[in-house]
Amino acid sequence: MNATRFLHTMIRVTDPDATVRFFNLLGLEERRRMENEAGRFTLIFLGVPGDEGGEVELTYNWDPEEYGGGRNFGHLAY
Repeated sequence: MNATRFLHTMIRVTDPDATVRFFNLLGLEERRRMENEAGRFTLIFLGVPGDEGGEVELTYNWDPEEYGGGRNFGHLAY
């Protein structure tokens, strides 16, 4: 039997530093950060310290964009 494993959920953010601070208040820590100059975006992965389980992925698009109507939610990855 194959076990399905939750990897992460992705949300788009407009202020990555403030968003990381918010998740820090909830007890999550930054695990890794990847910047893609060609794609003009930054990915930040956060998780619970000591727990290698699922993560929160923050996607920051460098070019300003409106995220109304639920557009800030990206995906769930399994």
